[in-house]
Amino acid sequence: MAKSNVLTIRVPCDLKERIVSVAREQRVSINQLAMYIFSKEIGNLEIKEKIARYQKGYSKEKIIDDFDVVMTEVKKREAPDRDELD
Repeated sequence: MAKSNVLTIRVPCDLKERIVSVAREQRVSINQLAMYIFSKEIGNLEIKEKIARYQKGYSKEKIIDDFDVVMTEVKKREAPDRDELD
């Protein structure tokens, strides 16, 4: 089992009420909800930073041009009937 630590945070009363409400709606503990939200948001921040590092040095025009080059390699084909919009 992974080692764990205790983290105490202070939040405004109205935020705590919202956290409790969401945890009840999701039928999870406040701890489980907090771990999920922290993990998800930290992951989002990490991927945003990774994308920013990747895009550094690329202009919007270069990214779009590269995308267009890739799309020329995609074979054109008809969409199956099940993919048609009504």
